[in-house]
Amino acid sequence: MAEAGTLHYAFIDELRDTYDAERQLTKALPKLAKAATSPQLRAAFTTHLEETKGQIERLEQVFESLDEKVRGKHCDGIAGIIEEGKSIMEEDFDDTTMDACLIAAGQRAEHYEMAAYGTLVAWARAMGHSEAADLLQENLDEEQAADEKLSTLAEGGINQSAADAAHSDGDEDEEDEPVAVSAGASPKKAAAKAKPKVRR
Repeated sequence: MAEAGTLHYAFIDELRDTYDAERQLTKALPKLAKAATSPQLRAAFTTHLEETKGQIERLEQVFESLDEKVRGKHCDGIAGIIEEGKSIMEEDFDDTTMDACLIAAGQRAEHYEMAAYGTLVAWARAMGHSEAADLLQENLDEEQAADEKLSTLAEGGINQSAADAAHSDGDEDEEDEPVAVSAGASPKKAAAKAKPKVRR
């Protein structure tokens, strides 16, 4: 059993927090997959659900390698992120906007987990827990790959489709369109170009 006040104690506490986070995500990921309209995004969430189950098994192996009881500690951080995801799913967004927002919600969770696993790997290696560090590194690698997959989907068309939908009904008369100010351009010069047209 870890002695209170030591790095090993903090490590086990963080491990239990992360274990609970993964268990919470096994319930949240199916909901994200169901809410997604993009088949590729739905598949990404479903694939990561299976990975998450495997990550839970690795965490259990980590506990066992350290002769610690497999037990979770409620993770308030991931609970808050999941709650934000639920709020997103309740919004009346168009399909592509919903997908873009679901990616954002998924990446919040991924980044939280990446931070947790990064800390756990570093602490495990510092204390000489090589087997635990290797198992935790596998989980970290999967989280990073899942995050990159979501970025690829977002940048591969979902974000742009959502952006296009946001401006699809903005067909205004050319005379009424604002003058675009390019990066580094002076607002005064732009204003000078935007002289009103004289109607005859």
